[in-house]
Amino acid sequence: MQRVYNFSAGPSMLPLEVLEKAQSELLNYNNTGMSVMEMSHRSKPYEEIIATAEALLREIMSIPENYKVLFLQGGASTQFAMIPFNLTKNKKADYVNTGNWSSVAIKEGKRFTDLKVVASSEDKTFSYIPTIDKGELRADADYFHYTVNNTIYGTRFTEYPETGNVPLVCDASSSVLSEVYDMSKFGIFYAGAQKNIGPAGVTVVIIREDLIGNALPDTPTMLNYETHAKAGSMHNTPPTYGIYLAKLVFEWVKAQGGVAAIQKLNEAKAKLVYDAIDESQLFTAHVPNLKDRSLMNIPFFATNEDLDAKFIKECASLGLTTLKGYRTVGGMRASMYNGMPMEGAKALADHIKKFDMENK
Repeated sequence: MQRVYNFSAGPSMLPLEVLEKAQSELLNYNNTGMSVMEMSHRSKPYEEIIATAEALLREIMSIPENYKVLFLQGGASTQFAMIPFNLTKNKKADYVNTGNWSSVAIKEGKRFTDLKVVASSEDKTFSYIPTIDKGELRADADYFHYTVNNTIYGTRFTEYPETGNVPLVCDASSSVLSEVYDMSKFGIFYAGAQKNIGPAGVTVVIIREDLIGNALPDTPTMLNYETHAKAGSMHNTPPTYGIYLAKLVFEWVKAQGGVAAIQKLNEAKAKLVYDAIDESQLFTAHVPNLKDRSLMNIPFFATNEDLDAKFIKECASLGLTTLKGYRTVGGMRASMYNGMPMEGAKALADHIKKFDMENK
């Protein structure tokens, strides 16, 4: 079978060049006679891998020197507890609710802190980015948390929340490396790997150094950022192969011209699909406001569920897979992370147009 265009929300497509490189090194990495999967994380070859991965990420994301880069486990979901454990000096935190994952983060954060939801788009099924009233923000909050791109509902922030001296904490799991972010704006910027960084199992945390070392007294060792910062992400055995694949992805991003070049390509891919949806008579995008639309995740639906099912079936026969929408939205969801080539976006846009002509 030929490779398909996989529109899954995650784990997602990886660049073909990355997979081919990993394949060529699978059994014998750099003449060590072993796979990276078999290699001690204390060995010199692996120390070079993780050091190179960090250096590349710092380069392509322009991470300032006063930030630590941590390669952790537990997914972005573990960060929902790790953040309040480490940052809640005053036991206060402000959150924005823009979808499923911010809702989960809020639920977890309430276990550890006086949490205030300062803005929400729940009233319209998370189909827009809410306006943040600065008067709702607390100057003595320990941090302000938001999810910059919402995987399920297809919205994204295009402006940085203004939080004054309160550290800005960002879950960027579904948009990291997809567009340029100014790292100096953030106290913590974190992301699960399985969309734009590599396979599931690695979580990247970029944290300003002054926020390390302030954990609550009862914070578990493995949930303390200081533990991992002091040990260079190797307090325990890290997800070695996942970090190796992340390194290959970082090399690939650099070879494409960096994150800015990747962003231009992502904007072009998204425009192809959004234009096809907006110009059709059958399909509607979940997010009406162009400014709020995600580049990575495009939820859309036809005029009825039968047409949705027919469209998904036809797409699958063309090698356009994993397009079924999340249950709270329905319809379809096209996730087009960095690994999705332009050809995949064009094939989907073309079939949207064809289906619209044949079924309107």
